[in-house]
Amino acid sequence: MILGGLQKLTLIDYPGHIAATVFTVGCNFRCPFCHNPELVHATRNTQHATFLEEELFKLLKERQGKLEGVCITGGEPTIQPDIVEFIRKIKSLGYKVKLDTNGARPDVLRRLYAEKLLDFVAMDIKSNLENYEKTANSKIDIERIRLSVDLIRNSGVDYEFRTTVVPGLHNEKDFIKIGEWLEGSKKYVLQAFEDKGKILDPNLRKKTKGKKIDLEKIAKKLEKYFGKVEIR
Repeated sequence: MILGGLQKLTLIDYPGHIAATVFTVGCNFRCPFCHNPELVHATRNTQHATFLEEELFKLLKERQGKLEGVCITGGEPTIQPDIVEFIRKIKSLGYKVKLDTNGARPDVLRRLYAEKLLDFVAMDIKSNLENYEKTANSKIDIERIRLSVDLIRNSGVDYEFRTTVVPGLHNEKDFIKIGEWLEGSKKYVLQAFEDKGKILDPNLRKKTKGKKIDLEKIAKKLEKYFGKVEIR
């Protein structure tokens, strides 16, 4: 695995569990609001990545019975060629696994589900289907996104869909369309975009400056579509 970072303890990344978080390098999207640009554009430092992987498994062996799970995020974890083997190794130590994904690799998700390697999946929903490519700033096979959504909803494994809400990129109508698309899903999370530190495209600040979106209002309108709507 090409890893770019390791957080040894988190009470936030894996809801309801004490976990460690690993960050994978590389992403197939170029969302301008991404707050991990160093992972999107990172060079594949194999030596550093090997050290981080060894450090992770050393940590997991030392903290068995204390840590409960591992959150795998990025970047985009599913573009890593050895992601399945990596998760197998984590599961063999008795840990739960939460995967954060953009949903662009349903083939990988299908394999992970088939081997019962996932305990929680959080899929980022970039926008409504019509604006997906524009929001993610990437050429995207929308059918793959649709397929990932269906796989996640029908997997029997706990999940959430979530959108980072960016004033200037999103509007209220976008979320109604998302609600209609994902209607019946268990949980949807609205994540407030926070312009802190680095973002992938600093020019985005020109679009977001002075603009606001009322998350409470949107959440209220979305309640009829989802089992639960949450604001973070």
